[in-house]
Amino acid sequence: MTTAAPLIGITQLSVNVTTKSQELSLYQSSGAIVAAIVVGVIIIFTVVLLILKAYNRHMRGKRELEPKSSKTAVPPLGQNSSSVTQHSTVTFIPIHMQSR
Repeated sequence: MTTAAPLIGITQLSVNVTTKSQELSLYQSSGAIVAAIVVGVIIIFTVVLLILKAYNRHMRGKRELEPKSSKTAVPPLGQNSSSVTQHSTVTFIPIHMQSR
């Protein structure tokens, strides 16, 4: 009978150690899953940003290369349609940023 008491104590101790190690592995794996999700979201945002940047560069080049068409101004409809229309022009000066 004296040998039965230590066996029960050892069994309870091994169950506690097993439970704690399972909890610890669950915490570690959940942390790894959260980290993987965060890294995945950062990668997706980076890819979208690069795609938008390339698209913007492509469209800006396309706009700069297309010929400038001289559009005739259509007089506005209304009471002042017989008055002289004033033309205003806006000039865009591209600013080239240096990459770092």
